[in-house]
Amino acid sequence: MLKKLKQLLFLFFGIAVSFTGYSQEMVLIKKGSYTPLYGTADKKPVQVASFYLDVYPVTNQQYLDFLIKNKTYTKSQIKRIFADKSYLNYWKSDLDFGNANPNSPITNVSWHTAKKYCESKGKRLATMDEWEYAAMADAKTFDARNKKSYNQFILNWYETPKTYNNVVGSTFKNYWGVYDLHGLVWEWTSDFNSIFLTGESRKDKGEDGNLFCGGASVNATDLMNYAAFMRYAFRGSMKAPYTSRNLGFRCARDIK
Repeated sequence: MLKKLKQLLFLFFGIAVSFTGYSQEMVLIKKGSYTPLYGTADKKPVQVASFYLDVYPVTNQQYLDFLIKNKTYTKSQIKRIFADKSYLNYWKSDLDFGNANPNSPITNVSWHTAKKYCESKGKRLATMDEWEYAAMADAKTFDARNKKSYNQFILNWYETPKTYNNVVGSTFKNYWGVYDLHGLVWEWTSDFNSIFLTGESRKDKGEDGNLFCGGASVNATDLMNYAAFMRYAFRGSMKAPYTSRNLGFRCARDIK
């Protein structure tokens, strides 16, 4: 009898972990520095303080749970100032993500709504420097940006359609213990529009739509630069209410 009870408890808690593990788990990204590939003329390293980052991107199911408690952010009630008309357009209705996999990443969310979700969890969006710092790792190396295999993986992803249909955790676990920073969806950062690819400075204030088309690509002469350029250019083309089927997010948190 006791043995059967232990088996039932193990089964119960095993199921509980499988349903909640995505939402609870964060890992520590230890402080350090990195040199951004774009946006800084002097090429000086940027210091990044230690912070926590979600292991996985936020999923459809997690976002649904958020909407149940925050109905003003559902697709029928959201104000256009906070999200464009494509917001959650693959969902069947306000509280039904239709045929989408519950454990696939939520997409078609705006910067405003991603920010609100993170705040509801006592978290925040990662800064661009934090995201880039964490994402420059492969499975074994703190900074893999000079590895051909790492950059080729990113470029192959760019050419693969509908990776947003894959479940979170589909890609490799990197040096820090984080999944899917590359290979699943693009991700919002808190300061996504803090850089424009002029090469003049890290905090350019001017905006030029031609930059997305290739104004900075003259410097992207190898796999590393081209892979990064596409990411920076995508960010530079966005505005806070915009949504995209390829764009999701994950949350970060300060160390208290």
